[in-house]
Amino acid sequence: MWLRTGCTLSFTVPGPTPFIMMLRARSGAQQWVARDTYTMTPSVPVLEFTDAYGNLCQRLVVPTGEFSIHTSADVLTADMIDVAPGAPFDDVQTLPDAVLTYLLPSRYCESEQFNEMSAEIVADAAPGYDQVVAICDWIRREVAFNPASIHDHMTAADVNRRREGVCRDLAHLGIAMCRSLSIPARIVVGYLHDLSPMDLHAWFEAWVGGRWYTFDATQDAPRGGRVALGYGHDAAQVAIFNQFGPALAAHQMVVSVALLEAAP
Repeated sequence: MWLRTGCTLSFTVPGPTPFIMMLRARSGAQQWVARDTYTMTPSVPVLEFTDAYGNLCQRLVVPTGEFSIHTSADVLTADMIDVAPGAPFDDVQTLPDAVLTYLLPSRYCESEQFNEMSAEIVADAAPGYDQVVAICDWIRREVAFNPASIHDHMTAADVNRRREGVCRDLAHLGIAMCRSLSIPARIVVGYLHDLSPMDLHAWFEAWVGGRWYTFDATQDAPRGGRVALGYGHDAAQVAIFNQFGPALAAHQMVVSVALLEAAP
């Protein structure tokens, strides 16, 4: 399916402020970016680089006053995600070097706290893909997906205690549980077609059967129509913008995902 994604961010900046943005999707095995635009008002110099996770990032210094960024992209992506019931668990000693890092605890995913709990949840599941499905099913039953949740910066342990959260929070809990079972897992941030309410979205991927598979505990069934912007250990690596200096938030954020009837 062809999707047209868009994101507009607007800021009121009190003084020259360095930013790192992560707003450009890159082509890969899961998606093809046929067209993209990146418009800043006022226009400023930008230096783009690829971070340690393979994400496209943009460095810029925003001047004092009103500043906005608008991005748009036409992307070919799968209308259904791959599913693989029965895909086996990969022994740690066989994992690719680049995947090993996603076994480790991280800032928002304290996997060492979930060993016993995760083992109980997946007790009746075959090792590998089916264990991750069992984790997602448990999260859907026990943790409320609340896009309006006001609890910021929750870790997986916090989400487990509060039993509610935004998409990022549910992804963190799934990642922590997977890692506690020695299943590599990473967060993904991007766009999801027909998400309601529309916003940027987070889900996670787990490595089983020799590859990454998509899992999303906020959705009742496997759904495609996804455009990835960034990958990381957890949300600390996939913020769509980081600014340095006095705290500053966007006063406007508009996200759109439209289905195109034909290739652009």
